[in-house]
Formats: sequence, structure tokens, C-alpha cells
Amino acid sequence: MTSEATTLKGKPLDRAALDSMLRRRMFYTPSFEIYGGVAGLYDYGPPGCSLQANVIDAWRKHFVLEEDMLEVDCSVLTPHEVLKTSGHVDKFADWMCKDPKNGDIIRADHFVEEILESRLKGDKEARGQKVEEKEEDPKKKKKKIKGAIEAIKLDDAVVQEYEEILAKIDNYNGTELGELIKKYDLKNPATGVQPSPPVAFNLMFQTAIGPSSNLPGYLRPETAQGQFLNFAKLLEFNQQQMPFASASIGKSYRNEISPRSGLLRVREFLMAEIEHFVDPEGGKKHPRFSEVKDIELVLLNRETQLSGKTDIQRVAIGKAVEDGTVDNETLGYFLARIHLFLKKIGVDQSKIRFRQHMANEMAHYAADCWDAELFTSYGWIECVGCADRSAYDLSVHAKKTGSPLIVRQRLPEPLVIEEWQVDLNKKKFGPHFKKDGRTVEAAVEATTQEQRESLAKELNEKGSIILEVAGVGEGKVEIPKELIVIERRTRTENVREFTPNVIEPSFGIGRILYSLMEHCFWTRGSEGGDEARLVLSFPPTVAPTKVLIVPLSSNDKFTPICQKLSLKLRKAGVSSRIDDSSATIGKRYSRNDELGTPLGITIDFQTLQDSTLTLRDRDSTKQVRADEDKIIAAIKSLADGEKEWKDIEAELPAFEGQEIEVASR
Repeated sequence: MTSEATTLKGKPLDRAALDSMLRRRMFYTPSFEIYGGVAGLYDYGPPGCSLQANVIDAWRKHFVLEEDMLEVDCSVLTPHEVLKTSGHVDKFADWMCKDPKNGDIIRADHFVEEILESRLKGDKEARGQKVEEKEEDPKKKKKKIKGAIEAIKLDDAVVQEYEEILAKIDNYNGTELGELIKKYDLKNPATGVQPSPPVAFNLMFQTAIGPSSNLPGYLRPETAQGQFLNFAKLLEFNQQQMPFASASIGKSYRNEISPRSGLLRVREFLMAEIEHFVDPEGGKKHPRFSEVKDIELVLLNRETQLSGKTDIQRVAIGKAVEDGTVDNETLGYFLARIHLFLKKIGVDQSKIRFRQHMANEMAHYAADCWDAELFTSYGWIECVGCADRSAYDLSVHAKKTGSPLIVRQRLPEPLVIEEWQVDLNKKKFGPHFKKDGRTVEAAVEATTQEQRESLAKELNEKGSIILEVAGVGEGKVEIPKELIVIERRTRTENVREFTPNVIEPSFGIGRILYSLMEHCFWTRGSEGGDEARLVLSFPPTVAPTKVLIVPLSSNDKFTPICQKLSLKLRKAGVSSRIDDSSATIGKRYSRNDELGTPLGITIDFQTLQDSTLTLRDRDSTKQVRADEDKIIAAIKSLADGEKEWKDIEAELPAFEGQEIEVASR
């Protein structure tokens, strides 16, 4: 894997040029900018909205349609009790530090990471090695280097320590991060002061629901909880059939400690999440796993990271599941499907890897988790998480509410079970224990088969049992034999009940969009020393606009042809724009190359004679010419992803003409 962010054409990425172009062409822009803006909040402009809509459309087709998923749209406002039960109120947090001198709030893991990386860069400079800087603002670059990067040679052992720490930076808890800050004397470059010890900061936005503000709530940090709470209804809608998956696309909110890196770390963002409910018995097999088992993925497993390394391995997902690197078939199936989706929308295949979570960074609900990370000028960025949430969410919500979030399946043959059963004398049990009755009863029901066997023996020998019950008396209660019967009995089961496990692929759409824009960005040199032209090589399937319609001149005879062609393209479901400005054809195409428009139609005087059109490819600038019906059919096949440009070149006659001449001036 490359350690330097490059463009589609293999050249170093000019992030300043890309960011300037994206904002100038209004792919996205800071929210509330005329009021000074708010960190971590952005608005999408017309091309950004179209790109996002097209990626979501591709996502729906690839997952919801292909996998026959059940899509839901759930409320953003979430009561406190729901997120308390799910664990988010107590555990959804990052570690933050405070600079005692200027009051700056700093995210602890990012702080450690940046200072150690800057020291490693200083070591490389001292050794005469090339150091690539990736600052957004060239004016700030010199200041930051002066304040944070000094050309000081480190001992080889220290370099190795730093590299090992960085390899497993996501695995440190707050105490460990604080120890690293002290051990390596890490100071804020802005003040020269060491920050305070890390403390946990909950990332959820808190609010109050209703005019009396007596119902506390939060803006949801994920779309998943709404899907879990609707599980019983979805199961019924699916005619009690398992396995099945739900899907949801919507906004989520996280009060990031230090938003940065544009769209990569924001406080309001679009998520697309899947909850695939699977029977935990049978090793979580997937019926379609054989279709993807030979797909090779680039994997970085937890053992490698914990050894202080970042070595990757390219391996078929079937083998990764077989040797236990990936826990089960269903998890492996979705990793492969995520890979295919990212490839389909245009992600650079040399800049993708799947990294396994280490123990401390694992979400509180996860049994195993892999991130699809995309390489950008900011480094490796998590864009998709794929977690095995086991039965955590359904179990805790069922326990809290008493709702049966379970699956009932009729067995092909009755199952005869011999077990220890408990009967309580309800008439006497309640009055005997009074207010503690329900607590003691719950403790009795929670006993295991092994405990019941032992308690039955104790009851027979002593005439009573002693049971540990938290919160009652001194933690132990005595239950006499007139209140309880424990016997070994046989029962017949015709129905099996179980709580499904969940495999959850979770997509951060904004991060995917930004990574895609970097991966598709390149510059086209021009003849005569003119300024290089900027290009976004989005695949036609996701490009904001598919076709640019360009009349050769402002001749009035071209206008009705443009409008007729635009109408036909719209009816075919293909987005287009007409550019009849006075600029040269070369300039008109160039400024739409910046918008990622993959195709262009030129209407010239020959069109008036024989109704033929020229079709131009954005990346190669090659052109073909044919009649209107053939050109529209070619565009439709490209926009639908059925064909590539090379297929069109093979089918339609090549054309050499005016754009090449004008563009070279």
C-alpha cells in the first residue's frame, strides 16, 4: 500500500486545489458561513446533493434490492430510556483533554497520534529522508512545522516504540492515553503545556422532548436502535421467516470533540445501516456465501496491530472465514459485498483495506468488528463498519420492556426435554416476602439447571433453601419448602424460541463521498503552458450530471435540437445540462470535467444536415459519432453501468473534430 495520497493518475494529490474546487463548484460548503460558520457542520450544494443521491441509489440497489431487505425510516429524536438501555448513555464516549493554559479541548488519541507522528517526521528530516506534508492551508504549513516538527534524530528503539504505539492507537483507554502523554512528555504545540489527564466525553446531543421538558432525549447517534425496536413488527411483516435484514438511511448526530478534516469528521451526517438478523445456531452460515468466497480482500487483523505492525494480507474471504480470521460466514459475506459496492461506485482499489477492531476500541455491543478503511490525504479513514452485535440489543430491550423480541419456529419433530422445573406457591409467596416478592421471584426464575439440581437436594434435606438475591436484606434470603417446589420433569417442545444475532454493516456516506472525490481527482495537463485542468472521474452511474449538451455556437438553429435532446434524455432517466455560453467548447467541457460529468454531446452544423451527434468521453477526451437514437442508447447503457467507454468505441465510429482543435489553443 502507498503511504502517500495520490490522484487517480498516480500523481501526488494537491488537496488545496481539490478543496478549493469542491467549494468553488459547491459540492459542499460550511454551514452558516456568513455568520462565521460552526465547526463540523456542512451544507451540500447541487453537485454534492446529486452525487450523494446517486451513491444512495446505488447503495439501495446493491443492498436493499439485491438482498431483499426491509427498509424503515425511524425517528431522529430518541428518549433517554432507550439509549440508556442500549448502553449509549454510559458508554458512547471519546477521551478528551484540556489545555490548562488556553482552555483548548483536545481529543486525547488524536493528540497523542499527531505529536508522535510529528516527532517521527522530525526524525526523518534529521536523517535526510523525504517528508511529505499534508496541510490544508499552505500559509499555515510553515507555522505548524516550526511549532511541532523539529529535525531531531531519535534513537532507533524510540522510533520503534512510537511506530508500535501508532499501530494500536485505537486500542488505548483513557488511563493508558494519559500515561502515554506523561511518559513521552507530550505538549500542546500552541502553548507548550501538557494537557490535563483524559476524561470521558459522551458524544450524544441531549435535548428535551415536549413543552414541559420532562422527557429527556437525544438526537440519535446511529439509526440502528429504531430498527431493533421494530424487530417484532418486521418479523411479522416478513411472515416469520428467518434470516432477514432491515435497512435504514438517515441523519445521525455526534457532538465531536474536535471536528476537522472537512466531511471526514462532522457533527451531523448521513448514515446507511443494515441489521441482518440471523439464527445463532449453525455457525451463522449465509446461503449466498459461495457466491463471494473467492473475492480477495486486503485485511489487517487485530493480532498484527497488537504486535505494533500494520502489515496487510490479501486473502480470499472464504479462506479468511475458514481459518477464523473473520468470525463467520455472514460477517464475511457482508465484508465482500461492502468491497463490491465500494468498487462499483468508483473507489480506488489500491486504497482500500479492512481493519479488525482491537478489544478496547470495540463498541460495547460488538462481538467482532471490521472497518472498511479508505486511504486519503488524511491517512486511513474508517468509512464502513461491519460489526457482529451478537444478541445484545434485542436482549437488553426485551429485558427492559418485557416485549418478546424473539423468533418462534415450529420444530419438524417434537423435542422431549427433561429438566428441573420450579413452582412457586403464589398465594403465600407474595405475602411472605412483601415488597421484595418480585425481586426474589426473578432471582428464582434466573437460576440455572445446575443450581436447581443443587437447590432441590438442599430443599429435600433441610426443608428450605438459601438463595443469593442482590438488594434484598443482606444479599441472601431463605425460602421454606411450603413456598417452593423443585422437581425434575419431562416436557415436550413443538416450538423453538431464540433471540437472533445481528450482523450490522454501517456506512458513513459523507466519508465515502469525500474519499471518492479524492480517489477520482486528477489534473489534465494542457498544451502551450496553460493552467492544468482539474478533473473528477466519477463513474457514470454516480456522477452528479451524466451528460453535457454543447451547441457548437450560439446559432439559433441549435436551440430546439438541444431542448429536444435534453427532453429525451430526461425521459430516459439520464440527467443532463445544456451549456450554450459563449466560451469555447474546450472551456465548456473543461469546467464540466471539474463537476465529474462523464459524457458530452456536441451539436454542430453537420447535425443540422444528417441528425448525427458527437459523444465525448471525459477521461480520454475521445469522441464517437452516430445518429441520435444510437447516441442516447449508448449514454443510457453507460449511465446504467451496463457498458464501459471502450465498448462504445468498439460499437460506434470514431470522430476527430472541433473540440480537439479548440481545446489545444
